[in-house]
Amino acid sequence: MSALAVDPLWPRAGDWPAWSERADERTDAATAVIIGVPTWRTSLSPTSAHTTPAAVREALRRYSPTLLGPPPVDLTAALRILDAGDVADPDGPVGEEAATARVGDLASAADLVIALGGDNAATVPVARGAGARGLITLDAHFDLRDGVSNGSPVRRLIEGGLDPTRVVQVGIADFANSAAYARRAADLGITVITLDELRSRPETDVVAEALSIAGGGTDADADLGRIHLDIDVDVCDRSVAPGCPASLPGGLSADALRRLVRAFARDPRLRSADVVEVDAAADTPDARTVRLAALCVLDLLAGLARRPRGSA
Repeated sequence: MSALAVDPLWPRAGDWPAWSERADERTDAATAVIIGVPTWRTSLSPTSAHTTPAAVREALRRYSPTLLGPPPVDLTAALRILDAGDVADPDGPVGEEAATARVGDLASAADLVIALGGDNAATVPVARGAGARGLITLDAHFDLRDGVSNGSPVRRLIEGGLDPTRVVQVGIADFANSAAYARRAADLGITVITLDELRSRPETDVVAEALSIAGGGTDADADLGRIHLDIDVDVCDRSVAPGCPASLPGGLSADALRRLVRAFARDPRLRSADVVEVDAAADTPDARTVRLAALCVLDLLAGLARRPRGSA
């Protein structure tokens, strides 16, 4: 990569201060904390998704942290954003337990935890660690498979105690799932908004419905309504997400994904999110998938900055 231009009047995103593991060294609470959860060993498709957190951090520096507004807002100035590094080897029972505990520490001190995957297996420890009571997935797939893999996080979270009637799956696609898993979702009481339905409805209605269901109703408080957002980038069209092993032609556009991410992040009940299923090693030379993942991080932060005053 060629060196990036240096301009004191054009700050870059990323390179945020490091999270301190010692509470007595933290001068004040974080607004948002970034953490890498590079799961990959149980992936159903060959992947090097463990290389992605570093790639996303590098891609963030290609962008400014500025919302144009009006008025313009510098996210780095408006929010206290910290980077907690990566969980070492988060796969397997021991690694998953360590990731869950680490996310739990971060969630107790920050308004929003943003996890950089890794494959979709990262969703389990991140949602558990953040104490999620509801789940919204932006994903082409149900992720209700048997066993332990990147195809099973939703089923595993439900078996671990998550109320399936507070799970909303947005973007579920034709030819990417089986009838058996569609029946499983229906039997569990999961709300499914297919890709076709998403395209036929106003996005604002979809967002409002998903937040109300996952958050336990519009009047649920921020703690009882804790929501985790799983951003599986393979919900996007393969032309914009070629670095996702399971992305399909005909998926969501990049701007549609980003609008949804930013809209969900505006709700104070959203306390954690993951960006997963990007394999940086399989991306195109222009790194378009990794760059989209980095923009999703910035859109989460943008939504956080736009929350009603006093809610975050």
